Amino acid sequence: MNKIIVIGHLGRDPEMRYTPSGQGVTSFSVASNRNYTTASGERREETEWFNVSAFGRLAELCNQYLTKGRQVYVEGRLRSRSYQGNDGQTRHVNEINLSDVQFLGGGGRGGPDAAGAAPYDREASPAGGPAGGMGGSGGGPSGEGPSDEVDDLPF
Repeated sequence: MNKIIVIGHLGRDPEMRYTPSGQGVTSFSVASNRNYTTASGERREETEWFNVSAFGRLAELCNQYLTKGRQVYVEGRLRSRSYQGNDGQTRHVNEINLSDVQFLGGGGRGGPDAAGAAPYDREASPAGGPAGGMGGSGGGPSGEGPSDEVDDLPF
């Protein structure tokens, strides 16, 4: 099974483009923060960045409702690929191919907010599943997760 779930904040506005066949593709990045205390008592913060690609109807929804800084729940398949950079060097990237999304926290372009987090599940998860059960809580399965404070953003 290849599945990844990330709750974080958008690092940039989504970018939408179309394939030659006319299918929409939206790309954006998500930053997920982890706060911890070292053995010596020093508080530290670690930020992990994820590139996300959405296709079809999901691409349209993400492009419409997401903006930089907005908190989002993304679920999908982790995909690794390589490409040649402008300098001729081979680059390797990992990205999430989106299958489920929830728009958490306020913000966006008039879209759903935390009170009515709008899940979109291509496979129509039951209400108790991740897409229907998150409900804009902002935390992961253990109750931990990024803070809703915009000041916690790494950018």
